[in-house]
Amino acid sequence: MINKKINKVAVLGSGIMGSRIACHFANIGVEVLLLDIVPKEGPRNSIVDTALQTAIKSNPSPVYSKKVVQKITTGNFEDDMAKIANYDWIIEVVVENLDIKKKVFDQVEAYRKPGTLVTSNTSGIPIHLMAEGRSADFRENFCGSHFFNPPRYLRLLEIIPTKETKPEIVDFLMHYGDKFLGKTTVLCKDTPAFIANRVGVYSIMALLHLVEKMDLTVEEVDKFTGPALGRPKSATFRTTDVVGLDTMIKVAKGLYDNCPDDKAHALFKLPAYVEKMAENNWLGDKTKQGFYKKTKTPEGKTEILALDLKTLEYRPQQKVKSATLELTKPVENLQERMKIFAKGKDKAAELFRASSFGLFEYVSDRIPEISDELYRIDDAMRAGFGWDLGPFELWDAVGVEAAIEGMTAYGHTPAAWVQKMLDAGHTSFYKVEDGVKKYYDIPSQSYKAVPGTGDFIILDNLRANKTIWKNSGASIIDLGDGIINLEFHSKMNTIGGDTLQAINKAIDLAEKEYKGLVIGNDGANFSAGANVGMIFMMAVEQEWDELNMAIRMFQNTAMRIRYSSIPVVVAPHNLTLGGGCEFSLHADHVQLNAETYMGLVEFGVGLIPGGGGTKEFALRASDEFKDDQIVQNVLKDRFLTIGMAKVSTSAVEALELGYLQNGKYSITMNRSRLIADAKAKAIELADAGYTQPVRRKDIKVLGKQGLGIVYAGANSMYSGHYISEHDKKISEKLGYVLCGGDLSAPTEVTEQYLLDLEREMFLSLCGERKTLERIQSIMTKGKPLRN
Repeated sequence: MINKKINKVAVLGSGIMGSRIACHFANIGVEVLLLDIVPKEGPRNSIVDTALQTAIKSNPSPVYSKKVVQKITTGNFEDDMAKIANYDWIIEVVVENLDIKKKVFDQVEAYRKPGTLVTSNTSGIPIHLMAEGRSADFRENFCGSHFFNPPRYLRLLEIIPTKETKPEIVDFLMHYGDKFLGKTTVLCKDTPAFIANRVGVYSIMALLHLVEKMDLTVEEVDKFTGPALGRPKSATFRTTDVVGLDTMIKVAKGLYDNCPDDKAHALFKLPAYVEKMAENNWLGDKTKQGFYKKTKTPEGKTEILALDLKTLEYRPQQKVKSATLELTKPVENLQERMKIFAKGKDKAAELFRASSFGLFEYVSDRIPEISDELYRIDDAMRAGFGWDLGPFELWDAVGVEAAIEGMTAYGHTPAAWVQKMLDAGHTSFYKVEDGVKKYYDIPSQSYKAVPGTGDFIILDNLRANKTIWKNSGASIIDLGDGIINLEFHSKMNTIGGDTLQAINKAIDLAEKEYKGLVIGNDGANFSAGANVGMIFMMAVEQEWDELNMAIRMFQNTAMRIRYSSIPVVVAPHNLTLGGGCEFSLHADHVQLNAETYMGLVEFGVGLIPGGGGTKEFALRASDEFKDDQIVQNVLKDRFLTIGMAKVSTSAVEALELGYLQNGKYSITMNRSRLIADAKAKAIELADAGYTQPVRRKDIKVLGKQGLGIVYAGANSMYSGHYISEHDKKISEKLGYVLCGGDLSAPTEVTEQYLLDLEREMFLSLCGERKTLERIQSIMTKGKPLRN
């Protein structure tokens, strides 16, 4: 692979995609030049400056922290284009018009240095047409780099070379996108809509036609094609509203015009009701109405209405019932769930069969047109459309042969290569051998390892043969090289007694037979925190001794993570709340995904962090006290982080909020690399001669000196009606622990002293009716209660 470093990136075009691509490069520390056209009047950079400010203020935020915006410099095509001579990668993100893109590339050609990377973020214009008429050096270093919106959050990056793009440039971009931008990079052919939009828009268009045929409502389709299928919560119609109906129509029209030989050509023609919606400008969120419309009731409450596809009038949403969906509810394993859908007898199952069997035919026919390898199609759909199972993985889950029987009944025929695969005795598109996932390679009629995954550790692939211990809440898996992994597998990865038992078991095993321990998992979230249902039951039953023992066990487990004789690396991602955050606070090293939303959120259920979190914040505040500063300010910052239940919006913000410590954390951009990076860090710590830390006895707490400020602050917030009386009580108990109790003067105390205080305050809050009401509200309604 070529030895190229990307220190500076120029982004040409500052619209929705351009500004957000610029932000994502700034996220990873790259210097960015963002350029756009000069307006007809006003300041010369007003278009680009307004676009960037709009992006930064948008929700979800395109930046890891407001500080990263300093990496972006703005300018315009007339005054600043010459600056691109000093940039390593130039990305074109202007309007989807070939003539305009060619004019921009004329300017790029005039100023770029030979060998500089140039890519286009086009979603539909053929890449080879943009390269026409350019110099040989330009063409060799040019290809498509199609980010999906929003670029920070959607993991897909399609790389589309032309026949003249140098192979080493393609290899470089595939690697750079994966390792540094955190993307699933998918190599595409220069065909209409590339891979993800070709298959994704086919899937949506097929559903739009099936809705009419099967007489389905908007709500039914979204209920049947959402999380139960391993698809995003926004499912089909809500996703279309978010993305914009016009965007989907544009891609569908492009496919209708440019793929006349596609067997599914007729499906890309818009149903009459969609054409009418476009005429009415009902394009979704951008026009305030699409398949759904947000309104206010006479009482002032927000109500979301659904569109009746027959009358094209909005009406209140109807509750959707399905026997098949009810059967899938208790089934955690997604592959098993698909079998239930395939055999169901109601509308949900019928829609699943009708849409899936058509999809299977479509994707099998697209090989080798859009990709030579089937795994690229699955990668693109998972990363670009948020499907948990790509089309071929879904086909495997239903059963390849069983699905073909169903396809025949529904008038669909798979491509010839699928039958040839079955005739050769190969019964699935994927299989796992020795912990390695392999795909069926059509030309060789054999299985090959999925390229680029050699650096990943996928727990799913190891579970069958490498599990050395398990219980209902967690498993211990041997990762090799002397490192074991403890993974949670409860609902939302909540932490209960079985999880605590497993962590202690893992540390016991690691101390006796291994070099180190990783605590990480492949779930949607690292952990939503402690099992509050268990706490609620014990408190309601007034089983105080049992509850005291459970909280002590939680604290002791966190302390074992900190004070074991082997390095413990915690590898969080996505939601890392409450107890999940507390385990991270106690790790020797936190190897976290860039998209980690970490926080001590117990205040929201009327409690304080009780698994060592409050103790740890008191300890860290003590370490931050300096002789020449007002120590109360340090305490105030720590107090507010817990008291306001602040959750980081990124790994970078987790450091700013004090959940991470300099020198004790590393960020992994690509979630697929997280466990492997954590393992490497555990080996590094072990090989550096890891020694067991000594428990702290020198934690400076402020006692009454700090408590006065805490109580005065809580009182003024209560008097100003910013917090309730119960919030005031929780605040005072939180402050009591952080200050080390009502000691008469600043004193040095032990960790155990603070843990005992923390547990005492936690238990006292469990006895409060208003705390139990808050816990019950979270458990039954999923919403915090302010009482």
